[in-house]
Amino acid sequence: QVQLVESGGGLVQPGGSLRLSCAASGSIFGIDRTAWYRQAPGKQRDLVAAIFRGGSTNYEDSVKGRFTISEDNAKSTVYLQMNSLKPEDTAVYYCNIVGWIGARFGDYWGQGTQVTVSS
Repeated sequence: QVQLVESGGGLVQPGGSLRLSCAASGSIFGIDRTAWYRQAPGKQRDLVAAIFRGGSTNYEDSVKGRFTISEDNAKSTVYLQMNSLKPEDTAVYYCNIVGWIGARFGDYWGQGTQVTVSS
């Protein structure tokens, strides 16, 4: 069974940085899209950043210039580098991969990792 395991969340002060990781349980290839979403309490899950096949990226306006999404296919891992964090970035962050992991094509989700930005 394919799993995405996220790590790197935690409590950070405003202005600080965190790097989230999302490790897939199998080899990843033929990826259509990798992405990070976030969901704050009482709100819907929103797209934060995405990488598409071919390498183009897309960022939600509020994180442009602060967050960077990247992937290391050799390690089957997706990253989200978050800098200059703000209290409004507080949310549960989820990674999402659409593509082939191992021998299965699917729309895969991690379990989520909490990011709290507070002084």
